[in-house]
Amino acid sequence: MSGRSEREPQSPSLRPPGFGPRGMGMPVEKARNAKGTLFRLVAYFRPYRWRLFLVFLATLLTTAFSIVSPKIMGNATTVLFHGFLQKVRGLPGGGVDFGAIARLLVILGCLYLLSSIFNYVQQWVMAGVTQQAVYDLRRRVDEKLARLPVRFFDTHPHGEVLSRFVNDFDNISSTLQQSLTQFIQAVVTFFGVTVMMLSISHLMTLVVALTLPLSFILTKTLASRSQKFFLARQRDLGELNGHVEEMYTGHLVVKAFGHEPAAIDAFDAINQRLFESSWKAQFITGVIFPLMNFIGNLGYVLVCVIGGILVTLGRIQIGDILAFIQYSRQFSQPMAQLSSISNVIQSTLASAERVFELLDEEEEPDEADGVIENPRGDVRFASVRFGYRPDQLLIGDLSVAAQSGQTIAVVGPTGAGKTTLVNLLMRFYDPQGGYITIDGVDIVQLRRENLRRMFGMVLQDTWLFYGTIGENIAYGRQGATATEVVGAAKTAQADHFIRTLPQGYDTMLNEEASNLSQGQKQLLTVARAILADPAILILDEATSSVDTRTEVLIQRAMHLLMQGRTSFVIAHRLSTIREADQILVMNRGRLVEQGRHHELLERGGFYAELYQSQFRPSAMAGEGAVAPIS
Repeated sequence: MSGRSEREPQSPSLRPPGFGPRGMGMPVEKARNAKGTLFRLVAYFRPYRWRLFLVFLATLLTTAFSIVSPKIMGNATTVLFHGFLQKVRGLPGGGVDFGAIARLLVILGCLYLLSSIFNYVQQWVMAGVTQQAVYDLRRRVDEKLARLPVRFFDTHPHGEVLSRFVNDFDNISSTLQQSLTQFIQAVVTFFGVTVMMLSISHLMTLVVALTLPLSFILTKTLASRSQKFFLARQRDLGELNGHVEEMYTGHLVVKAFGHEPAAIDAFDAINQRLFESSWKAQFITGVIFPLMNFIGNLGYVLVCVIGGILVTLGRIQIGDILAFIQYSRQFSQPMAQLSSISNVIQSTLASAERVFELLDEEEEPDEADGVIENPRGDVRFASVRFGYRPDQLLIGDLSVAAQSGQTIAVVGPTGAGKTTLVNLLMRFYDPQGGYITIDGVDIVQLRRENLRRMFGMVLQDTWLFYGTIGENIAYGRQGATATEVVGAAKTAQADHFIRTLPQGYDTMLNEEASNLSQGQKQLLTVARAILADPAILILDEATSSVDTRTEVLIQRAMHLLMQGRTSFVIAHRLSTIREADQILVMNRGRLVEQGRHHELLERGGFYAELYQSQFRPSAMAGEGAVAPIS
């Protein structure tokens, strides 16, 4: 829809200094409610609690089997050592007891096999649970976006919204599965290994446990420092996506005005901030493992020394040292694992918080249940007042009445409130005062779906999605048949050029429909509006950017489309609205004149000045011309 100047800024990347902040409402927060976000995220897993219990049970068993295995391996080493020692001393029964070792190895193999099976089960179930929970969350966000008011999209860069919907969800789904299972494994391993070490030697267990406070302090310090960097990284990434999206979609404008250096400078500035936050977050994550390994190695050296002394004293067996060394490694592993998980969780919570911020955005007011089954198209504005900002009214005390089948033209300088009138009519925004009725029913009492189905729109800016030409036309009405699509195209004067294309109605349009001319795209939007068969039309001078021959085709198609329908025409070329039933002349949000074309010219007022400025030579030279028409 045109009239961007009448709305709040779209947060462009190339803005003169002092014009306003980019990405309003997106400051980098230094503190956040991580606990609340975690509980809120966990709530999405509650419907799958029984499957999560199965994951917990499988993780418990696979971890338990892996914990018992070193003890059995140590027993096999003890049997082998005692047999060898007896043989060296010449004692009876000396030599290797292959039977006993074989039995221990069979038990050990079964434990490893069972551990692998249960590990597969927990990974398979957890993958399903995580993806289903993220699917539910993604579906809620998609439904939320459909309920958000137009004001939200006017004040948030599209790239930022896409970043939350794509990057943040990808971060959540890719880390939750591993993090949850690793957390369970780490906790079970920690307590299980502690029990096994105590069963071997309390003294050696105490030595290993002395490293625990140091590990805890290190983990807590690094986690608290990394939190703000992970949050800043996600926000910088969203801002970078927004900038790239804007520069890509507007690359022709950037090139036309020679703003490539400014665009590159803006990209470099955002990219530098992303670099700073990313390397700091990654550095803190990467430094954890070397520090934790260093602490673990200190405990490993002490265990070897003390264990050797205890063996010489006959306090423990030689195989117990082998088992304890493995347990000491496993004892430090959960701490390192938890340290790593804490950083991953910080990143996940940063993404989850951004998603929840989107879910917490204020929605459009609750739906009414009113429905107009067969609308006639009588429209009335009664003392309507509105401003995009509460303290700056754009429209003040506007009263207009349009009868069914009439053509209402809306003219005026840029920023006069023409597009705002349409926004209010379709309830993209609600007025701060007064009311609007259709067929005598206040539009706030109507369901938005029912209200907007009454309208068909043909705008300056054509919107066509990636798909076939037939699918784009059929977008006007759900369930439309191929025959109805072709009929609408014929009425819109578009059938001929469509059939000249290689695939006809099955021709694929790219993302920006750049494989069609502007006039062809406009004819498709007219066909789409014809197929919708609306009671009220909104036409935003669809011929302003096409050649004369195409303009004739579009005007002919729109003339057929307007027959028997109430039409609101936002006029740019005043010569195209001479036959309008009413012409509303707006200036600074107020209705300054109203009447038919010849009546307004006879008055010699504001409309006459606008009309004459488009045709007299001085207007072409810019001498004495009034405000431009848009």
